[in-house]
Amino acid sequence: MDIVRLYISPGHNFFGHHGLPAGTHETVEVESVECVAGRGLAGDRFFDFKEDYRGQITFLAWEVYEELLLLPGAPRLDPGVFRRNAVTRGVDLSEWIGRPFEIQGVHFQGIAECSPCAWMDEAFCSGAMLALKGRGGLRAKVLSDGILRVTGR
Repeated sequence: MDIVRLYISPGHNFFGHHGLPAGTHETVEVESVECVAGRGLAGDRFFDFKEDYRGQITFLAWEVYEELLLLPGAPRLDPGVFRRNAVTRGVDLSEWIGRPFEIQGVHFQGIAECSPCAWMDEAFCSGAMLALKGRGGLRAKVLSDGILRVTGR
């Protein structure tokens, strides 16, 4: 399994914006990120968001992103547009729902699918939300401190 992209963002663009315009906080691609147990990713919008938050880190599969590029009218946008923190390759993220797992020595608890929302059609293209249904990624808690690094492109 590789981590092919890592992202953080200082603020929320979609979360909490129901009925309002999207925010304009950039998604910043990084080569490594500090994971802090029980708190999330240093520098990210969900760091210390609330106690025991279930989405301290989010994952998206590179394979799903590649399929989205085949949608009619799909733009060639960076996977950061989906605002997931880690883009993985070579693992079925759904297998980690409800289970502990480890990447690069950092321990996580898989919580639930990172369900797509209607914003995906606006952020990427029409049909993105439906295409992501059941495979929108993974929400997880950070269980141990450590550093995640990009391992493959």
